[in-house]
Amino acid sequence: MIKDTFLKNKNIFVFIGLLLLIILPQALSAHVVTDLSKYSRTDVALIYLELGFTHIIPLGIDHILFVLSLFFLNPKLKVVIWQATAFTVAHSITLGLAMYGLISPPTYIIEPIIALSIMFVAIENIISNELKPSRVLIVFGFGLIHGMGFASALTNLGLQQNQFVTSLLTFNLGVELGQLTIILLAWFLIGKWFYKESWYRNRIVIPISAVIAIVSLYWTIERTFFPS
Repeated sequence: MIKDTFLKNKNIFVFIGLLLLIILPQALSAHVVTDLSKYSRTDVALIYLELGFTHIIPLGIDHILFVLSLFFLNPKLKVVIWQATAFTVAHSITLGLAMYGLISPPTYIIEPIIALSIMFVAIENIISNELKPSRVLIVFGFGLIHGMGFASALTNLGLQQNQFVTSLLTFNLGVELGQLTIILLAWFLIGKWFYKESWYRNRIVIPISAVIAIVSLYWTIERTFFPS
């Protein structure tokens, strides 16, 4: 019986295993703080491109789960990339405002809301059979919140005034590349092969979304009552 269960759901187990390979290194990684005044504009661009990418893979487990939650309900590449683009545009706005000092959102408020946004999308995947047009607007709104969370990754580098535009553009490009990597990986492993199967929703969307919702609920509680 256990063998039959595994065979029926082996794709989920393979996906979870690969996901763990991506996210576990975050426990051993950290952003590198350096003096950017010693670097050229090109070097700064490359530093922030890498920083944006690594802020998603492998450091951004919460952002990875958010992107995956966007993916599973309707894994058509065009649909998911539109959502990811709306998310990127939104977080670019608030990230820029935060870096220029126009807004200063407190971390103890932003981080629990980020966790809640993941849980919201995951639960929507469970209770909704199809992607609603309002999803893009919701994703945009959550992107504004996530952008405030991204701001801490940039402030750790002690950015010079004349490097703001370069760093913001390349950091956001790195984030977008990280998101696209997650989307393409999920599509090649899951979407391409199983989206049109009759059991796709019951065996993939609902179980994985439930796990993501539980994890994000835990984060919400932890970040609200036990902030680090």
